[in-house]
Amino acid sequence: MCTIICALRAILQVWTKLIVWTFSPSLLSLRMLAAHGGDDMAKVIPVRTCPVAAFQKMISGKYKLRIVWDLKDGPRRYGEIRSGLLRGTEGSAEITPRVLSRELKALTESGLIDRKDFGEVPPKVEYRLTRKGKSFVPVVAAIREWGDRNLSVSAALAVAAE
Repeated sequence: MCTIICALRAILQVWTKLIVWTFSPSLLSLRMLAAHGGDDMAKVIPVRTCPVAAFQKMISGKYKLRIVWDLKDGPRRYGEIRSGLLRGTEGSAEITPRVLSRELKALTESGLIDRKDFGEVPPKVEYRLTRKGKSFVPVVAAIREWGDRNLSVSAALAVAAE
């Protein structure tokens, strides 16, 4: 499982760099001169960002895909998410609380997950997928299936034999 995730992460990083270099917003900004009230002014046309680049920015990070995948089964508390990230990761460092908090905050801001604070002492906070997050689960499942088919040990041996 860890090798699949590591390989998918490497592939995602390569594609990320390719997309960012190709579709940089500074290269896509368009300006058009238009006569406006007798003055020549530069009218800025809103730039539509590449959906792939926007998607990549939304899910970039070491743990975001795994957090979404863990939340597919229902709401979880912070500690449950953290322990879920530790399963199946032989040889990798333990996630720090700061990094996990940052990833959860970014997923909340992107609208993929919802944070519910119960206002209790000790603090009780629960995270769950939003409608947008639930619509993303099949995408993660497809990535997982692709990894099982192409990044497993038997698939690597079959490629090496060719």
